[in-house]
Amino acid sequence: MREVLNDIQPDVVHVHNLYPLLSPSILAPCHEKHVPIVMTCHNYRLICPIGTHYRNGHVCELCVGGKEYWCLLKNCRNNFIESGAYFVRNAVARKSEYYSKFIATMIVPSKFSKKRLVESGFDGSRITTLPHMISEKEKIPHCGDESYVAFAGRICPEKGIQTLLNAARSFRHPIRLAGDYSDVPDFVTSAPSNVEFLGFLGQESLDDFYRGARFLIMPSVCLEVFGLSAGEAMSHGLPVIASRIGGLAEVVDDGVTGFLVRPGDANELAEKMKLLWENRELCESMGRAGREKTLVEFSEDIYFERLMEIYKKAIKSKELTKQQGRAKKREIRS
Repeated sequence: MREVLNDIQPDVVHVHNLYPLLSPSILAPCHEKHVPIVMTCHNYRLICPIGTHYRNGHVCELCVGGKEYWCLLKNCRNNFIESGAYFVRNAVARKSEYYSKFIATMIVPSKFSKKRLVESGFDGSRITTLPHMISEKEKIPHCGDESYVAFAGRICPEKGIQTLLNAARSFRHPIRLAGDYSDVPDFVTSAPSNVEFLGFLGQESLDDFYRGARFLIMPSVCLEVFGLSAGEAMSHGLPVIASRIGGLAEVVDDGVTGFLVRPGDANELAEKMKLLWENRELCESMGRAGREKTLVEFSEDIYFERLMEIYKKAIKSKELTKQQGRAKKREIRS
């Protein structure tokens, strides 16, 4: 990292996920070279060793507030050696104050994720909310007679797949899921006949998938940091039915761009699915509202402008710190 800094001499370093390929140790050389660091927190890794706040089918917040040892005690990785390593990794980084000493600004994609960090002891004045960027898509008419309900994302328990399958049994219309399901074959074998698992889709195929859908469902039972699939579907003009949990409520406006439902409530999910399926006018008006929201709040141009402002403030803050340091040294010498 020192060699890279010497070669490039950057104005700012933007850090994303440090694990598993890197570690907080790369922050120290940046600090030594007086290069300001901006860090995007895509998950809860700084306060939850496994990054999800989810364990054994439920939201888990035992590690919040410097209690990483619960990762080992609860064996969150289902392997005591791995769980112990995750616990030690987080504890060392926290006690060494890597993040508080070296990072100028933390970026989080939602107010909810900022709240979680602040409640865990991080300085809120150094945390900036910047929603994820959603690329503008050409609007394609949907709600056709042969359309289906869509799900896109990881096929895993915390995404509420079981809730979706339970709701599907009383919904009866086509539901298609895009995402890798190889780790959870039980979901496929237990799914009702109106549910189809498509597997992983590349971006072009995923765009076609959104265009053919009537609306998207995101029935997560975990503390979603943002809800990128919801934003992407909205950019295609699709309304979204999502769980009222985590940062999803900041993406989906209940009754405007879609509906928010209680996490894990299959009956309420099925009720809202039927309402949207049977009401074409409501479906299309919510889709228009969702697309407008992505253009106004999540566009590439807006993201770029806000990111540049964050960089400028970080650089200015670092320069001010350097000036204060030089002034203090002169005062000591005098």
